[in-house]
Amino acid sequence: MSATAQSKPRLTTSAMIASIASEGQRVKAAPFGKALVELARDRPEIVGMTADLAKYTDLHLFAQAYPERFFQMGMAEQLLMAAAGGMAKEGFIPFATTYAVFGTRRAYDFVHQVIAEEHLNVKMCCALPGLTSGYGPSHQATDDLAMMRGIPGLTIIDPCDALDIEQAVPQMADHAGPVYMRLLRGNVPLVLDEYDYKFELGKAKLLCDGKSVLMIASGFMTMRSLEAARQLQADGVGVAVLHVPTIKPLDEATILAEVRRSARLVVVAENHSVIGGLGEAVASLLMRSGVATAFRQIGLPDAFLDAGALPTLHDRYGISAQAIGQQLKGWL
Repeated sequence: MSATAQSKPRLTTSAMIASIASEGQRVKAAPFGKALVELARDRPEIVGMTADLAKYTDLHLFAQAYPERFFQMGMAEQLLMAAAGGMAKEGFIPFATTYAVFGTRRAYDFVHQVIAEEHLNVKMCCALPGLTSGYGPSHQATDDLAMMRGIPGLTIIDPCDALDIEQAVPQMADHAGPVYMRLLRGNVPLVLDEYDYKFELGKAKLLCDGKSVLMIASGFMTMRSLEAARQLQADGVGVAVLHVPTIKPLDEATILAEVRRSARLVVVAENHSVIGGLGEAVASLLMRSGVATAFRQIGLPDAFLDAGALPTLHDRYGISAQAIGQQLKGWL
């Protein structure tokens, strides 16, 4: 066995549900639950609803603070979405939580027909987006954006870190209409506070600049892109990172302005299948706008992914910071 292999810690089954935070990285516990509790203090119309997953979506904090405004719907995601639509019709603002695979695949028709068609004020916050679980395809929502982007009038948010989530929650409540947020739960990394960043619904933000590569990223892949940018800086490779927390509506003006600003390799990085997510949305935008540029995607393959420890899977499927850096070097 090599010295490198011997130096790696042995991963246990707990690594299948481990935090996406790197070792020693700053984190905040349950930013969604805490932000919702704070917001609901002066907003009696806000209610919390879940499909037997309050503890695993951080909604248990809301349940403890406002038990009379918390509704446990049981393991019935279709009922959850239908009931949330009914709550919205009565003037409430329901925040409905479950896992992303269940909120999209299992409840899709109810989201489409009950909530979106009537443009109801339901906020769907769905945990374990993309490859944030090692429990295999049944729990890996690698296709949720592809499905939800096709629903008319649905706003979609893919936050990077705890700060993104904290600032997104009140803006979701203020937004008139349905919202789908890919929820990061538990100990969530905190990175964007170092970049003078503020979440604005529908807006992309340039976090750092560089002359060689323009990384257009969403979700925790923005964090990974920033890590890769720091690593490549030592090699004289300048990497710009444009964070796109709102997948729909897409901030087309900012994306086009950054792509047109200089001749750089454009790379879209996302925690989602390369089919139907941010990458294809950006590629379509560039083609429709007549922008010709070198373009690459970093995302999950069009496949049912393996089960296993998250660090191992992130390396295997090319979405770890080290894997991103290697891919960028190869393309350059």
